[in-house]
Amino acid sequence: MDTKELLKKVRKIEIKTRGLSRNIFAGEYHSAFKGRGMSFSEVREYQYGDDVRNIDWNVTARFNHPYIKIYEEERELTVMLLIDVSSSRIFGTQKQLKKNLITEISAVLSFSAIQNNDKIGVILFSNKIEKFIPPKKGRKHILRIIRELIEFTPENRGTDISEALKYLTNAIKKRCTAFVISDFVDYNEETDKMNYEEALKIANNKHDMIGLQIFDKREAELPSVGLVKAKDAETGEIVWIDSSDKRVRANYNLWWQQINHNIKKVFSQAGVDYATIGTHEDYVKPLVSLFKRR
Repeated sequence: MDTKELLKKVRKIEIKTRGLSRNIFAGEYHSAFKGRGMSFSEVREYQYGDDVRNIDWNVTARFNHPYIKIYEEERELTVMLLIDVSSSRIFGTQKQLKKNLITEISAVLSFSAIQNNDKIGVILFSNKIEKFIPPKKGRKHILRIIRELIEFTPENRGTDISEALKYLTNAIKKRCTAFVISDFVDYNEETDKMNYEEALKIANNKHDMIGLQIFDKREAELPSVGLVKAKDAETGEIVWIDSSDKRVRANYNLWWQQINHNIKKVFSQAGVDYATIGTHEDYVKPLVSLFKRR
């Protein structure tokens, strides 16, 4: 992709996602993700209805009239985006590829963060840590993140979510809010468990973790279109599937339901909020719903 085309794509995403952040997400984001605490701001005269526990007795004694202390939220947060850049993201049969949906959601979250005076950082991962962008503020920083998401080519194709979670815990020392954006299909067939189960619990003990599961309808349901040549994007393995066979379609659907049951169970047991967002739908509603639940 040449520079002119890249800048055009970045600008298009910025216009759409910045507007959404300002008009829809800013208030919901601010309410959902609290600052580190409260700090003293000023004193003013007591008014009817004020909490008497906030009376400043020293100032009250000096002026012989009740005054209260005013506190404000220490707003600044560090927000981290852990973004799955494995080969499975280059798939989409509906409105867009999973990769493009991930880019837009990441941009919305980034603009929402800087509008609330928060820092934003990124960890791009496959089965290895592909790139770390340290948390910063500002529009230039967000545009760099968007550029990376559009043109970044990972060195590896697989998925290792636990590796990304461990890296987050080591790289970010203070508590942060971290969004993991992935399809979360990182599964061990021998143990019938998701490979990141323990790592998610450990990360959530230190940070405020949120999961965003990105999926495509065709991953959930196999259409009846006859003999199909299918390739695993992460392993490169090619298999032929007779999609006209009802048993094949039923077994595939059962596998998908089991995977999603395991994903839901992992997040529930870890105490981590998560939302599922498909390539066929508008991501505004699931994100707003997630923010309101917090």
